[in-house]
Amino acid sequence: MKSVTIVGGGLVGGLLAALMSQRGYRVAVYERRPDIRKAEISAGKSINLALSDRGWKALRLIGAEDEVRNISTPMYGRKMHSVEGEVTYQAYGLEGQAIYSVSRGGLNAKMLEIADQSGNVECHFNEKCLNVDFDTNELTFENTQTGKITHVKSDLIFGSDGAFSAVRAAMQKTDRFNYQQEYLPDGYREILLPANEDGSHKLDPNALHIWPRGRYMLIALANQDGSFTCTLFMPFDGNPSFDSLQTPADVNRFFAEIFPDFYAMMPDVGDDYFRHPLSSLAIIRCYPWVKKRVALIGDSAHAIVPFYGQGMNSGFEDCSVLAELMDKHGDNWDKLLQEYQVLRKPDGDAIAQLAVDNYYVMRDYVADEDFLLRKKIEKKIFEKHPDKWMPLYSQVTFSHIRYSEAYETGQMQDRIMDKVMERPDIHENWDSNEIEQLVLSLWEKQQTAAHAE
Repeated sequence: MKSVTIVGGGLVGGLLAALMSQRGYRVAVYERRPDIRKAEISAGKSINLALSDRGWKALRLIGAEDEVRNISTPMYGRKMHSVEGEVTYQAYGLEGQAIYSVSRGGLNAKMLEIADQSGNVECHFNEKCLNVDFDTNELTFENTQTGKITHVKSDLIFGSDGAFSAVRAAMQKTDRFNYQQEYLPDGYREILLPANEDGSHKLDPNALHIWPRGRYMLIALANQDGSFTCTLFMPFDGNPSFDSLQTPADVNRFFAEIFPDFYAMMPDVGDDYFRHPLSSLAIIRCYPWVKKRVALIGDSAHAIVPFYGQGMNSGFEDCSVLAELMDKHGDNWDKLLQEYQVLRKPDGDAIAQLAVDNYYVMRDYVADEDFLLRKKIEKKIFEKHPDKWMPLYSQVTFSHIRYSEAYETGQMQDRIMDKVMERPDIHENWDSNEIEQLVLSLWEKQQTAAHAE
C-alpha cells in the first residue's frame, strides 16, 4: 500500500483522509490541535458553514451525505432586516434549492470519525509540523504536550493545514514560489443568540439572516439546538468600530441604534460580545501548489473570506477534482498533481475575488430596491430560459461550473443588467415581454462578441 501523510486534520484533511483510504492508500493525519471529537463543541465557536452543491458532491464520494444532512439545517433564502424592522426575503435559487447551515466543529468531528472508520487511517493530534524535506518526502513534527520529535516519510504529502499552513511556509522558502497575503480592513466577532425558553428559534431557521448597514453587517445562521451563530462584521478602526466598542454598555448602545430588532431579542448582547475573540479576514494566493510529491489543498492553497459561503465547498471540490484525476491517471502522481494545480489555481483565484465582491453585495446592496429588482429580472429569465441564463449565485452555489467560468459569465451578465436597469421605465415594465427580449438580445450579442474574440 502506498502511504500518504496529511498535515492538518480539519474539514478538508478529514475528507481527504477518508477519500485516500477508500482508494487503497495508507493514510496518516497529523493535526496541531487536540482531537476535536474529545472537546466540547458548542454553537457559536466559529462561523457556521454553508454547505452547497460542490460540498455535497465531495461528501457523496465518501458516503457521508446522509450523516451530514442529519446535522444540517436548510436555508432557502436570505432575510434582510432593515433599521426600521422591516424584513424582506430573497430566495437563493429555484424552488427547493437551499444551502445548509452546519456547525464547523460538528462537521469536522464527523469527517474524522468517517476517516477513522475507513480502516486505513491513523490520526495523530497535538503534532506541530516543524519541517518539510521536499527531496526525501520527510516531515518533522513536535508533540506540543510531550516535546517528542517524530520524523515521518511517505510517498505523498498533502498540506491541508489552513490559511497559515506550515507546509506552505516551507514551500515559501523554495525558489520561484509566489505568495500574496491580503487582509480586509474589516474584522469579525461572533455572538450567540440563544434559543427561546422552550428551545425554539427566535428567527426563521430556514433562512440566512442579514442586517446590512453599509460598513457594518450582522448575519445569523441557525443551529439545531434553537440558537443562532451570529457574526458582526465591521471596521477595526474608526467610530463606531471594533476599537470603539470597549465595554458591554458601548456594545448595547451600538446594537440598540444599528440593529434595534436584534437588540430587542438579545438585550444582554454586550455581555456575550466579549466572550468571543475578534478575528481578521485574510485572502491567501500562492503558486505553485505542488513541489515534487508535496501538494497544497484547501485553505493552505487558496484561503478566502467567507462571504460566498464557499471556503469549505471549494476545499471539498479540490478533493473531488483529485478523485477525478485519480480515475484518469491512476497512480501517476507526477502527472496528476501537475494537472491538479493547473486546473484549480484559476478557480481558487476566481472564488477569492467572488467572495470579496459578494461582501459588498451583502452589506451594501441586498436591501436596495434596484438590486432586488435586478435579481427578480434575472430569476425570471433563468426560470424561462435556463439554457441561456443562470444567475451568478446559482452558478457558484447550485452547479459544478468552474469558478473561473462562473466569474467570467457573471461579469458578462453584470454588463447586460447594467444596461437593462438604465431604462427609465424599468420599475413599471420589468415583467414585460419587451424587457425579457431585451435581456436575451443583449445576451446573444455578448455571446457573439465573446466567440469572435
